[in-house]
Amino acid sequence: MIALLVALAGGLGAAVRFHTDAVIARVNPLPMSIGTLAINTVGSLMLGLFSGWVTFHSGAEEWVSIAGTGFCGGFTTFSTASVEGWRLLRAGRPTAAALHAGGGLLAGVSAAFLGLWLMAR
Repeated sequence: MIALLVALAGGLGAAVRFHTDAVIARVNPLPMSIGTLAINTVGSLMLGLFSGWVTFHSGAEEWVSIAGTGFCGGFTTFSTASVEGWRLLRAGRPTAAALHAGGGLLAGVSAAFLGLWLMAR
């Protein structure tokens, strides 16, 4: 039953990512895509919150699988971030590509730690 719920949560996360990215793309005034960066950062924060809840507040471990692996796994996307970085490189924008990759990594790890820290309080 848990596997089915993880799969359903993953599908829901992917649908939410698709719509969220579309909204961000419509309002983004910047010359580079920030939707994936924002989505991956929010997803990392959520994963930190879910993991912290289970770790520090005796939450049910199956919910971290459903919400973390399922929803957050479907919501976030490493492959799209990689493609966006590659497109920046191909467009002759190596600094933007490096900022995109490094900023995404830093933002995601920081957001996950923030989520854990918030739940540890």
